[in-house]
Amino acid sequence: MSIQVHQLDSTAVVTIDRPDKLNALDYTTIDELSVWLDEAIIDESIRSIVLMGAGDRAFSAGADIMCLAQSIDAGTVPALQDIVTRGQGLTRRIEQFPKPIIAAVNGLAYGGGCEVVEAAHLAVAVDHATFAKPEISLGFPPPFGGSQRLPRHIGRKRALEMILTGDAVDAYRAHDMGLVNRVVPAAELLAAASELAVRVERHASTAVHACLAAVTRGINLSIDEGLAVEAAWFATTVPTVGVRRGLDRFLSRAR
Repeated sequence: MSIQVHQLDSTAVVTIDRPDKLNALDYTTIDELSVWLDEAIIDESIRSIVLMGAGDRAFSAGADIMCLAQSIDAGTVPALQDIVTRGQGLTRRIEQFPKPIIAAVNGLAYGGGCEVVEAAHLAVAVDHATFAKPEISLGFPPPFGGSQRLPRHIGRKRALEMILTGDAVDAYRAHDMGLVNRVVPAAELLAAASELAVRVERHASTAVHACLAAVTRGINLSIDEGLAVEAAWFATTVPTVGVRRGLDRFLSRAR
């Protein structure tokens, strides 16, 4: 197995387990992650997910270059299917996941690894983490969704600087740009990511799902279209137990 999973209460900690390859995302790893996420959707014992890499050097160095080279050598159609469809499928699944996914960036996050961080709902990074978009040095643009998500998240000019130069930025620069929520010492990473997960899990799962879906869907729309998405997801929560309990708690304190 290229991934390892253990559960801390209602938080599943998923580790990309290829430390000898800097946790590079080969096709097997991408497929295993995708299958596990499909299973985790229906696992009611899982309320949130922390995603990290094995060891202390890398979250993920990105797509496995040996896999990419073989697919590219086979031609455009196989390359699109193997690399783009698979990679975009994983990051889309992460971005649209109905439970919060927190990237715990324990080292470098390059290429596809950075794209996974972009797709994750929240991110905490160690202070020695670095982030880069080096695909241009291989002759192609980011293929896992990074050319689209990164500009939306940190702004066009900041994103283009990373994409066009391939230069790495450190954890504090990534924090300033909004790519990660928090920077912590290495010894505190899992605790910080887990604490963030618990702060989300204290709220009704129906509300968490609605918030994730409204933001993820609405961010790429015009404001009017986005407001309609917001209204639709609000409507789904009105009849839920979560709303009833939340209102009852508030009203009982107000009396």
